[in-house]
Amino acid sequence: MENNNVPTILGHPAGLFTLFFTEMWERFSYYGMRALLVLFLVSGLDDGGWAWSNEDAAKLYAMYTGLVYITPIFGGLLADKLLGYRKAVVVGAILMTAGHAAMAMETEVFFYLGLTLLILGNGAFKPNVSSIVGGLYPLGSDKKDGAYTIFYMGINAGAFLGILLCGYIGEKVGWSYGFGLAGIFMFVGMIQFWFGQGIFGDVGLSPKQKMASDQRAVHEGVQVAAKEVKEGENEEGNSPVVVRDRLVVIGILAFFTIFFWWAFEQAGSSMTIFAKDYTQRTLSGDGATIFKWVNTILTVVPLAIITWVLAMLFAKTVKKYPISVFALGGSFAAIWTIAIWMLVREFNAESSEVPASWFGILNSLFIILFAPIFSKLWESKYNPSASIKFALGLILLGIGFGVLAFGASGIESGAGTASVSMIWLILAYLLHTLGELVLSPVGLSYVSKLAPAKLVGMMFGLWFTATAIANFFGGITASYIDKISEEYSMSIFFLIFFFIPIAAGLVLIALTPMIKKKMHGIH
Repeated sequence: MENNNVPTILGHPAGLFTLFFTEMWERFSYYGMRALLVLFLVSGLDDGGWAWSNEDAAKLYAMYTGLVYITPIFGGLLADKLLGYRKAVVVGAILMTAGHAAMAMETEVFFYLGLTLLILGNGAFKPNVSSIVGGLYPLGSDKKDGAYTIFYMGINAGAFLGILLCGYIGEKVGWSYGFGLAGIFMFVGMIQFWFGQGIFGDVGLSPKQKMASDQRAVHEGVQVAAKEVKEGENEEGNSPVVVRDRLVVIGILAFFTIFFWWAFEQAGSSMTIFAKDYTQRTLSGDGATIFKWVNTILTVVPLAIITWVLAMLFAKTVKKYPISVFALGGSFAAIWTIAIWMLVREFNAESSEVPASWFGILNSLFIILFAPIFSKLWESKYNPSASIKFALGLILLGIGFGVLAFGASGIESGAGTASVSMIWLILAYLLHTLGELVLSPVGLSYVSKLAPAKLVGMMFGLWFTATAIANFFGGITASYIDKISEEYSMSIFFLIFFFIPIAAGLVLIALTPMIKKKMHGIH
C-alpha cells in the first residue's frame, strides 16, 4: 500500500527526486571524466596529452570501466551486512571526490591513484543508491518501472552535463580543469544527499539502525500491522522454489546485458576515436552558425527541464531539508553560469570545431527527451515482458551500429583519418539511446522486484558485475579498431556490433515463455 503521507512529485515519492539529483551529480563526475579519459591519453604532448596509441588507451579504458562495475558487488555486500545503503553512498561519494581531485594533478602517480579511488568509490555508491530507489515502493508496485526510468533520466542528465561541460573545458581550456570540475559537483551531490536523507524514512538504514527503528515501532504499537503487511506481500516470494526461479531470471537477464553493454560502451572508446579522427568536425560560415545555435538549444532546453524538476523538489522539501535543496540550488546556479560562459565563448569564435567529446552528450540528451515517454509507456497497457524489452534493446543497438557501418563504408582500408558526415554518428546515438531506454532502467527495476529483500544489494552488485564483464571485453574489442580497419575496413569493425547484439536479441525472444514462467507473476 502506498503511503499517502509522503510528499509526492509527478505521482512519485519526493525521495525519488532527491536520489535523482544525487545520482545526477555522481554521473556528472563519472561521465565528465570518462569523456576526457581516452582523448587525454591519445592527444599529443603539445596538446597536454600523453600521446598513447589508440590500442593502449582502449585497454586502459577497458580495465578502468571493467573494475568500476566489479566493485559494486562488494559495496552491495558491505551495505547489506554492515553500513546500510545510505552510509555506503556517502563513503562512495567521499572516495570519488578525492579521486577526481587526484586526477586533476595530471601526474602519473596521482592519475592512477585517482582512478583507483574512483573505482572503489563507485563500488560503494552505485548499487546502493539504486537499492534505495526500490525501497521507496511497496513490493510488486506497478510504479517501479516508471520510477527507475525517471531515476535513469537523472543518471543521464548528469552524463549530459558532465560530458558537455567537463568535455568542453578539458578539450578547450585544460585537461586538469575538466577532471577537477567533475570532482566539485560530486562533492555537492554528497552534501545534498546527506542533509536530505531524512526524506527516505527507514529506507537505507544500517542493520543496527533498522533494528532500533523496529524497536521504536513496537512502542508505537504499529509493529504487528507492519509484520502482517510484510508477510502478506512476501508470502509467495518466501517459497524457496520461487526465490530460486526469480534469481535464475536475474541471471539470464544479466547474461544478455553483457552483449548489450559490450557493444554500447564503444561510445567511450572506438566511437570516440571515430569522432576524433574520422568525422568532419570543423565548421565555418553558415555551418558553424547553425551548429552554434543548435548547441545552444541542446544546452539550454535540457538544463531548463532539469531546473523545473529541481523547482518542484524545492517546493516540496525546502522547509524540512533547507541545506540539501539550497546546496542543490547553488550548484545549478554554477552550472548555468558555466554553460552561458561556454555558449558566449563559442559564439564569439569565427569558426567552430565540434569537440570529439560532444557527440557523447547525444545519448544523454535523447534520454532526457524520451525517458518521460517510456516511463508513461511502462505504466500503461503497452508494457511488454522483461525479456521482450531486453530483446528490443539489443536489436535497436545493433541497428545503430549498422547505420554507423554504412556511414563508414567509404573509408578506405588503413586510412588514418577521414571526414565522414557527423549525421551517421548522430543517428547511431539515437538508436543506441532508444535501445538503452528499453533495456537498462527496467533492468534495475526487475532486479529490485525479483530479488529477495535481504539480497537486493548483492543482486545489484552481481548485476553490475555483468556490466563489468561487458565493459572489459568492450574495451578490449575497441583496442582492435586500428588492426581491423587496416586489414579489412572501418565498416567491418562496426558490423561486428551489428550482428552479435541482434542475434542475442532473437535468442532472448525465443526464451521468453520460459522466463515469464520463472518470474511467477512479476511483470
